[in-house]
Amino acid sequence: MSLESTINSDIKAAMLNKDKKTLEALRAVKAALLLEKSAKGINDGNIPKETEIKLLQKLVKQRKESAEIYTTQNRAELAETENFQALVIGKYLPEQMGEEEITKIIKEIITNTGATSIKEMGKVMGIASKQLAGKADNRSISVIVKNLLNT
Repeated sequence: MSLESTINSDIKAAMLNKDKKTLEALRAVKAALLLEKSAKGINDGNIPKETEIKLLQKLVKQRKESAEIYTTQNRAELAETENFQALVIGKYLPEQMGEEEITKIIKEIITNTGATSIKEMGKVMGIASKQLAGKADNRSISVIVKNLLNT
């Protein structure tokens, strides 16, 4: 089942359950998918899986950043809404890898590329970002790469 049809069926379920908070998050995902479908380069109307994952990651990141801003401004009710939406959207992302698994993969990439210093971080990050797309966020990948290249 495609992401779009899954979202549509979950929207129907949220409507039937009168779950306004979940419905709002799902409608945001549907709107983003429709915008992506109408973008240039999507001729057949099907969005590639990796594009869907990037789109969902972007939506989750936006919600988390907004929640942080609301928290610093003492707007707890708005931060709570953003965090809830991030959780709802995050359910559609692939299972996130643990730090040990990410470290293992990055060590392999460093070995394969022959990177020895922090100057080669860009090369390692490029490969790691593609290989771990959807399985880990770039922030945690970056921290691990920095730690491994600094030692």
